[in-house]
Amino acid sequence: VQLQASGGGLVQPGGSLRLSCAASGSIFNINVMGWYRQAPGKQRELVAAIASGGSTNYADSVKGRFTISRDNARNTVTLQMNSLKPEDTAVYYCNADIIRTDRLRRNYWGQGTQVTVSS
Repeated sequence: VQLQASGGGLVQPGGSLRLSCAASGSIFNINVMGWYRQAPGKQRELVAAIASGGSTNYADSVKGRFTISRDNARNTVTLQMNSLKPEDTAVYYCNADIIRTDRLRRNYWGQGTQVTVSS
């Protein structure tokens, strides 16, 4: 099982970016999918998460600016980030709680993607 993230980059304050992450491999089912971020010198923190049924959870710092969504048929999760601030600068990681075809449940991380918000 692999998670492949894409979509980071450099954007000016107030701008938007869209991150995507696709899970592939021997997947039976995916429970929660989410995005975390880690800024230099800080701990990794949850940004947003979405359950298979669609319920969502956001960090207070991104509520009203970021939107998480998923496509269960394609095993993808997307983070739309609007009104970006310099403090959103971090490496963003996708995460998924996956039940494999062998019925083992594991937590997986994608490779990080850099988001830099700067003028």
